[in-house]
Amino acid sequence: MLRSIWGAALVAAGVFWAADGWAATPAAASASYVLPAAAIEDGARLDAAMPALARQLLADYRDDDRSRDLNQRFRLQLVAGDYAAAERSLEALSATATQGPVPVRPNFAQYRLYARAKALQAGQGLDFGAALTRAFAETVTPMDDRAAGVAMRVLNFESPDVPRQRRALADALAPLRKQPALDRAAALALVRSYQVERSYAAMAPLLPALTAADDARRYRVERDVAVATPDGATVCATVVRPLNAAARLPTLLNFTIYADPSTTLNEARRSASNGYVGVTGTSRGKGCSTDKAMPYEHDGDDAAALIDWIAAQPWSDGRVGMYGGSYEGFTQWAAAKRRPKALKALMPSVTGAPGLDVPMEGGIFYGFQYYWPFYVANSRQLDNAAIEDYPRWQRMYQGWYVSGRPYRELPQIDGTPNPIYLRWLSHPDYDAYWQAMIPYRDEFAALDLPVLTTTGYYDGAQIGALYYLREHYRYRPQAEHYLVIGPYNHVSGQRGTVATGDSLRGYTLDPQAQIDIGQLRYQWFDYVFKGAAKPALLADRINYQVMGANEWKHAPSLAAMAQRRQKFYLGATAGSDSRYAFLAQAAAPDAYAEQVIDLRDRRDAERIVPGGGIVDAALDTAESVVFVSEPFAQAEEFSGLFSGRLEASTNKRDFDFNISLYELMPDQRYFELSRYQSRASYVDDVSRRKLLEPDRRTVLNFEAGRATSKRMQAGSRLVAVVSVLRNPQQEINYGSGKAVAAESIADAGEPMRVRWYGGSYLEIPLSR
Repeated sequence: MLRSIWGAALVAAGVFWAADGWAATPAAASASYVLPAAAIEDGARLDAAMPALARQLLADYRDDDRSRDLNQRFRLQLVAGDYAAAERSLEALSATATQGPVPVRPNFAQYRLYARAKALQAGQGLDFGAALTRAFAETVTPMDDRAAGVAMRVLNFESPDVPRQRRALADALAPLRKQPALDRAAALALVRSYQVERSYAAMAPLLPALTAADDARRYRVERDVAVATPDGATVCATVVRPLNAAARLPTLLNFTIYADPSTTLNEARRSASNGYVGVTGTSRGKGCSTDKAMPYEHDGDDAAALIDWIAAQPWSDGRVGMYGGSYEGFTQWAAAKRRPKALKALMPSVTGAPGLDVPMEGGIFYGFQYYWPFYVANSRQLDNAAIEDYPRWQRMYQGWYVSGRPYRELPQIDGTPNPIYLRWLSHPDYDAYWQAMIPYRDEFAALDLPVLTTTGYYDGAQIGALYYLREHYRYRPQAEHYLVIGPYNHVSGQRGTVATGDSLRGYTLDPQAQIDIGQLRYQWFDYVFKGAAKPALLADRINYQVMGANEWKHAPSLAAMAQRRQKFYLGATAGSDSRYAFLAQAAAPDAYAEQVIDLRDRRDAERIVPGGGIVDAALDTAESVVFVSEPFAQAEEFSGLFSGRLEASTNKRDFDFNISLYELMPDQRYFELSRYQSRASYVDDVSRRKLLEPDRRTVLNFEAGRATSKRMQAGSRLVAVVSVLRNPQQEINYGSGKAVAAESIADAGEPMRVRWYGGSYLEIPLSR
């Protein structure tokens, strides 16, 4: 399962993104492009050869999409040495904007600066350092604070960027070791990687002094501010205040475990550039804190302590808003649970809910979460070397899967202790350990602060984001809580398509789906704190982009996203293609579709998994049963959360399963819609495992935690792939009834048999 260990796991987590903004698509790829073999290993020869390659590509390249064309063209012009033309292309590109409700404007300030510096160097004979300093004065210094705050996101970059770009360039050169020529797509990718790497490598030593000087004339910046917590620990903060601001301002706080000095400053600076005090706080044990880092366990108390400290400062007007994505979304809800008086508004994005969707989902522990503790807890900043040691994790997962050892023995297989992950494994139920971290049940009733949640249909943390929303509505029906959701992943769901471009895993987004969530952030807080108009996108509580329809819709609730709910019953008779039909009426009550899986079998360890795109010609149906509906007579809109009632039996005491839904379009391609996964023993209640009785029917009633919205074409069919889970991505439930993390292949026994009876159905939210 070679793709499954990294590709599918990371897709499930929603963490794929474009490394450098928007991807460009060439019009054709039939031409051939050659580089001298010596250029692969010799940087000087590569520098000598690349301009000619760029000029050849410029002569051939075209793209009917103006933004994509300009995006690729300026890179080719930079590498070709035509800096004046590159400046013109960048100027034209910066003037473009998407059609969405919060338009995306490209942020290529780093390349505009680089192009200006290279033009000055070539035209006036300056050394590059002098040219860059002058270019900075000409391009960045005249910007107003807001524009400069955005520009600094790409000028004050993270320390691992340059080594990462160097590796990307090496990867782009690698095909030339096997063949001397590249096709057009590979040649364009090489030019792009080369342009990015050389630009950043040239500017990296010089930019810190330039950006620091620019900050000094705009802001008061305080780094490594140590704030004591009531229990004697320390959290570290970066504070950025506008230099010429009013005496007291509201504060926007980002509280994070991701203690990268560049990122923490960038976030605080951008808030200051929008007329707030910007504060970034880091979890205990990070930054200037010498305490022990322990993800999730102290963040609520520590963030609340930092909020109290902020409110007591002479520059604070006593109001604090919090924002941020993923872990930083969790910290907002963790702080809100403690109800600090000054906390007045939240904007959580792609928000994890510990114990519910991280590090497990439906009671099933994810494998890709295993190495995350090394990344965040190995040092007081971030350990990029650990998280990017892909061969290490590949060996560990493959070794575990093939050996059949208990999941809790992963540290022994890896050879390095992982006490944080083992601590999580010791809490497979959603018990008091997890419940103490975020609001639980009626604690939501007291949360009277306005909230704007953003997430994506393909965000691995959508379950958490919607959990907070639904619980807030359940316990406080009058809550002012808005949702913005569209075809976004874990990155674009918190930053918008400014971070990922107009395509995602093979799907080209509708123009209306392209939004800038960073801009939406300040529209939201200006509405809450400054009396500005509510963002136009927030026309109702639930605001969602309908894929394939190029429009946004708005509804008062998740349930109201659809006009009706239609039942699709699971058929019990396989056709000639081994697929089962979705039925309008239930099949005979004793009829069933059966799956038999030998959990001891490891012959699939090297299997290459098909599919993986949002739009794809193939599906992975191994060890699955597939149900297919009749074609829709007219276009149907699938919007909302699907649910189901499954009548099942198994010869074991438990099993893990997944249901993935697709639109099978008339052209025979599949479009990924939504999915649900759970351990059968946790379907009813994630806080208490309820084992099954072997060979006795049980009813599993569920509602999925992942919403979607897609305009399905007339003639399309609904497809469900129902799988019993067994793969290297996550722990394997052998069905013995023991603690799953302690089970081994010796507990597998006879092959697992799961029967899905005729009374089973999925309920799909549809509209016409």
